[in-house]
Amino acid sequence: MSSTTTAPIVPSYVQGGWWTPQDAQGSPVRDAATGEEIARVSADGLDVAAVIEHARTVGHAALARMTLHERALVCKQLAQYLETRKDELYELSFRTGATKRDNMIDVDGGIGVLYTMSSKGRRELPNANVVIDGPVEVLSRDGSFLGEHVLTPLPGVMVQINAFNFPLWGMLEKFAPALVAGVPSIVKPAPQTGYLAEACVRMMLESGLVPEGALQLVSGDAVDLLSHLDYRDALAFTGSATTAHALRENPRVREGGVRFISEADSLNAAILGPDATPDTPEFAAFVTSVMVEITAKAGQKCTAIRRVIVPRDRVEDVARAVREKIDQKIVLGDPRADGTTMGALVSLEQLDSVRSGVQRLIDAGGRPHGSLEAPEVLRADGSRGVVEDGAFMSPVVLTFDDADADLVHSLEAFGPVTCVIGYSDLDDAVRLAARGAGSLVATVCTNDPDVARTLVTGIAGHHGRVLTLNREDAKTSTGHGSPVPHLVHGGPGRAGGGEELGGVRAIKHLMQRTAIQGSPAMLTAITGVWHKGAPKQAAGCERFGGSPEHVHPFRKALTELRVGDALVSDLREVSLEEISAFATETGDTFYAHTNEEAAAANPFFLGIVAHGYLLVSWAAGLFVNPDPGPVLANYGLDHLRFVTPVAAGDAIRVELVAKRITPRVTDEYGEVAWDTTLYNQNDEIVATYDVLTLVAKEWPTPSVG
Repeated sequence: MSSTTTAPIVPSYVQGGWWTPQDAQGSPVRDAATGEEIARVSADGLDVAAVIEHARTVGHAALARMTLHERALVCKQLAQYLETRKDELYELSFRTGATKRDNMIDVDGGIGVLYTMSSKGRRELPNANVVIDGPVEVLSRDGSFLGEHVLTPLPGVMVQINAFNFPLWGMLEKFAPALVAGVPSIVKPAPQTGYLAEACVRMMLESGLVPEGALQLVSGDAVDLLSHLDYRDALAFTGSATTAHALRENPRVREGGVRFISEADSLNAAILGPDATPDTPEFAAFVTSVMVEITAKAGQKCTAIRRVIVPRDRVEDVARAVREKIDQKIVLGDPRADGTTMGALVSLEQLDSVRSGVQRLIDAGGRPHGSLEAPEVLRADGSRGVVEDGAFMSPVVLTFDDADADLVHSLEAFGPVTCVIGYSDLDDAVRLAARGAGSLVATVCTNDPDVARTLVTGIAGHHGRVLTLNREDAKTSTGHGSPVPHLVHGGPGRAGGGEELGGVRAIKHLMQRTAIQGSPAMLTAITGVWHKGAPKQAAGCERFGGSPEHVHPFRKALTELRVGDALVSDLREVSLEEISAFATETGDTFYAHTNEEAAAANPFFLGIVAHGYLLVSWAAGLFVNPDPGPVLANYGLDHLRFVTPVAAGDAIRVELVAKRITPRVTDEYGEVAWDTTLYNQNDEIVATYDVLTLVAKEWPTPSVG
């Protein structure tokens, strides 16, 4: 095996600077396709406690000086910067055995998570550091004592321990939500591919965008981070189920309260519906999916299809079709060679492990479609031949007569390997899928809605994600093995019992949920969101608490507007003629608005009543300021509820309070949610809702150019 004694040690980035151990030889890391030694890894002598303390102090302080939206914007800017250096990451990633297609999953996928978390965070969460989680609970009759749940950043650090197969995606999908949440990250990559994570971290730091202490990198093999963590911290692990179990049993997790998030290997299944015969589009889509999932990243994916569950009479048909598709589409070779579609496993050690697993499956009754012999591959120079020090392996499909062979449902050969087994009926298919004891993902391929419903509801409790595949989505589906940042990634049981991603859920995972109680004024002060009963400064009608001295809140720019600024209107009487005219003009001639006798017979009304949307329109007329001003647009209503009917002869008035103010970090305007309540002449609540507006930060707006 070739070697290089001068290969550099992959450095760590800790406490604001790059660090390498003194006088350490380190463990060798080799090019997966050639066996050339390219780096060494060691963290001997690293002061791990100091690294963690730096994150808790310097990192936390830097992130706390920013709002959630400001941190989310950094995510977007980092994504844009990495886009400009993506080719460098691709070139380095070829050494891991990854092809260009694989790099689209790892490199582009990781950058995509940064974009998504940025967008989701700024669109769905407040521009603050306190997030309200759920509705207010009124705990006293007079409304003077309230309770609600809030989310705040964890006071500790997020330590991530990542697997070798996705050194960039695995890092960025954990880093992005932690950054937005306001929690510093310490990254511990797998030594086999940690040099790629180091290159990405170096680029991110060179961008100048990462807040001080928010990101540290520990490059090494056995590094004991866990013994320095406590209840303030979170540990996110991706790797084998065996290691996940050992970490879960660590006293720091079991007794010390460290939050543990695990995403482990799993025996994911793909189920072919009985309607999907070889002449259907579903059968073709299923075969393609299986082929893709066992060859992408050379099968080194925790989401790869390990068990192919098909009708019993189709086992050989499916296995043969998958094998033929592999032969048609897969060119095994060095990722740097033009034409290569599947690269090497990450190391010779991994190759030995996968071959050993396949042999055990063969000994358990599996019939292999494919060879365990060293394959001829496409070399980087375009020639073909066996590469002695390359970790190459041909894809292997195994079929079993006994669908309940224990190893099929317990042993994962973490490479280009899958097992095809047969089921007798849908209940049997569900039972076989569940034998995986908890998986990250499953595919159900059918064009029969009843089959889909039976299979999905039967297996959902055993899986973190289920993809239904048919002729309609075969071309647009992101695929069985591709987690998307919008949806949760994780699974029960063997899959680790954790949950990552899932849009803003990923951000909230790194926040503490706390129940707070107090008066409306105190909850308003704590959350920055106005609560009914809190003080307000109202302009408008004096007999309802307004003052002509106060400025109409619609005349205030965002820099002047404050939570609690309000408007109260005078009463507006409702006439039968107006109700009838609205019914005629709009075509909404529902009997409650047009037929006195029928309306009176309705248990909710005593006669003809005004349309709810007519009342909302009148309310706008009572609070809108007609002249050009800071309020640029109304973009919707939230939580509209009609409470008390309004009949002809009644009157309505409106109270409008600035409830939530959200400046945009990238625009010269922001969003304002106005708590809106309609009352009748008896001060009974008629309707409640939030009016949503876009408001300029300054008025008059600064001239352009």
